[in-house]
Amino acid sequence: MLEQKTIPRLLFTLMLFAAVALTGCGEDPSPTAVTDPDGKPAAADMPRPAPPAARAARPTVALVMKTLTNPFFIEMERGAREAERELDVKLLVRTAAQETSIEQQIQIVDALIRDGVDAIVIAPGDSLELIPVLKTAQDAGIVVINIDNRLDPGFSEKLGLRNVAYISVDNEQGAYSAVSYLNRFITRPTAVAIIEGIRGASNAEERKRGALRAFSENPNATVVAMETAHWKIDEGYNVAADLFRAHPDIGALFCANDMMALGAVRYLKESGRRDVLVAGYDALQEALESVREGQLLATVDQQAALQGKLGVEYAVRALRGEPYPPVTLVDTRLVNRNTADRPAP
Repeated sequence: MLEQKTIPRLLFTLMLFAAVALTGCGEDPSPTAVTDPDGKPAAADMPRPAPPAARAARPTVALVMKTLTNPFFIEMERGAREAERELDVKLLVRTAAQETSIEQQIQIVDALIRDGVDAIVIAPGDSLELIPVLKTAQDAGIVVINIDNRLDPGFSEKLGLRNVAYISVDNEQGAYSAVSYLNRFITRPTAVAIIEGIRGASNAEERKRGALRAFSENPNATVVAMETAHWKIDEGYNVAADLFRAHPDIGALFCANDMMALGAVRYLKESGRRDVLVAGYDALQEALESVREGQLLATVDQQAALQGKLGVEYAVRALRGEPYPPVTLVDTRLVNRNTADRPAP
């Protein structure tokens, strides 16, 4: 029997998906991608929000992330702190305990609304469930900027959450490039597998699509399994163990982030499997070391620090009534053994 406390969460999730289904019948609401890494106004700039009558001379910007147990978000905070110094804002950093702690992120945003912050820059753990509380924040006059994982455009429109800039990378293309590199080494019939992020999260779904597209282009690659490890290193280890017990002939593995890839690499090392090609995503420092040592074949640098910095910069632009692009996709960079020591451009 379901525990009583889980029922409201399930009902809420069902209502979210029903709303998305209703909105999905029309035109795709996704805006055209606008890349603006230099901070210059683009042709498709967002409308200028009407600033509240009074703003603090030194505005308070809150950066809400999924967790600090993943070094990716430590990098994101580093970039945001750089913008804090350059723009003379007060930066509050709030994180949930884990990347799956969606309810905790909702509670964090609720608290920030009560505290009366000027702007919220958020990397949401879920593409749907944060939208209602962020709409409440926007209605309270708080600027909302979306980074990393995209809020669902259709459900955002349904609830009236508008003029929210989105800053991230082309996750599908990044994953495609990593698996395309894997494909170079798959020259005979090979079973392959994918360890996914949180299912339903925009960035996880995009990376899975990119990986599947690349594998489909290699006639020697056959996808035999796809399982989620929820972005976590320990689950990456356990899921890898399960995958290789069920499919011991797997010869290549794409993991949708480096934490899961590092867990999988640890399992393979402990089990004596040195014949499996593994690619990750994020270019964490530990993953770069694994690439240098030849344990991880490749990873993808998605410039977490730049995403955090731009998030704060766009929040300040909005508070000043200045234009800002609706969508900014920063460049990704494939990192392999030949480029692991090369500084990012």
